[in-house]
Amino acid sequence: MSDIRKRTGAKGTTYQVRYPSKAAKSGYAYATFATRKEAIEFRENGSARTTASRRSSEIQTVEQGLTKWLHVCEKEGRDGREPVTQYTLDNYTYRASIIKKYDWDKGLADLAKSDIIEFRSWLLQHYSRDVAHKVLKSFHSMILEMITRTILQHDVAAGVCVRAESRYDVPVAIPTEREISALLSAADRLANSRDLRIQEPWKKYRPMLYLAVDSGMRPQEYLALARANVSDTGVEVDRAIDGGGDEITVTKTRAGRRFIDLSAETLDIVQHFIKNHSVENDHDLVFPSENGGWQSVRNWRRRGFNRACEEAGLVVKEKEDGELIERPKYKPYDLRHFYASMLIDQRINLKRIQKLMGHRSIQTTLDVYGHLIERADTAPQPRTSVLTSMQRIPCGKSVAKTS
Repeated sequence: MSDIRKRTGAKGTTYQVRYPSKAAKSGYAYATFATRKEAIEFRENGSARTTASRRSSEIQTVEQGLTKWLHVCEKEGRDGREPVTQYTLDNYTYRASIIKKYDWDKGLADLAKSDIIEFRSWLLQHYSRDVAHKVLKSFHSMILEMITRTILQHDVAAGVCVRAESRYDVPVAIPTEREISALLSAADRLANSRDLRIQEPWKKYRPMLYLAVDSGMRPQEYLALARANVSDTGVEVDRAIDGGGDEITVTKTRAGRRFIDLSAETLDIVQHFIKNHSVENDHDLVFPSENGGWQSVRNWRRRGFNRACEEAGLVVKEKEDGELIERPKYKPYDLRHFYASMLIDQRINLKRIQKLMGHRSIQTTLDVYGHLIERADTAPQPRTSVLTSMQRIPCGKSVAKTS
């Protein structure tokens, strides 16, 4: 028999529902609500919760719910989506292991919002804010999956979250046009070096750098670019290297699939590389490694991009362990920010910018680049490539000169 008790405390008046629960040690479980109406609704829906639990008797605990959720993520894909990659599944499995460490003293169907709040407090006491944010987000995903399958009737985790600091709280680093020109000129010099040990790798790194600047693609996207996706006007983006670098998969979201116009200069450099230097490989990669596989983002940054920054003088001095050391001023991802800034300068329609950047929502575009958008200009604009709009004299050579 369940009952409703009125409680008055420091936080005001609440209504507590006490109801029978086999999973609870005392034989009773409790749910607290801000209004009596919510408490009555919860009590009246008790029979529905019991029926749902019987219908899915194999899923009664949080651990069983997590096992089911992971299986769906891996084999079916949640809510009509495609199954997650192995890298993402590994992350989900790690988060699930944290959730299982908590002392859940109630069955899954008996959980109330107050229980989720207590779980959040435990997370913040034992893990970083960022980890707590991600774990709670995965827990909520599991709850929603159980609701979809009628194992649960209510979203007890709704509104319970950890506000993690955004990676965009600090303004992104955006190279200037002068710095980009210096970077591309450095790539030209390295590709035409008299030292064949330098010239050889830069036959590949130079078109990669030009493509990164002129397309705004993510590094994991242009490293996975297929030769079949390079046309006479631009590139089609439909795949990427997964976060762990272990496989080539589809772009992270459907919005990541897009066509990007390129300048004639960049297309000439990329197509010349494909025709004369790109080795045959099983993945149809434009920029494969020597063994025909895909390059890692880390190797490209260390061996290619950082070297170009040094050649262009784009370095900063920082103290590390009491010593003054030089570091590249930018990272490969900052070329993406430069591309976005050029689109904004050209007054490209904001929705068009979202599409070209491959952002799932326009809010992401605003969160990252809102400080660059001084006014909204939604009038359709003719598309021009980034390099075409720059006041720069190209080197006029598609590849390194031969000795």
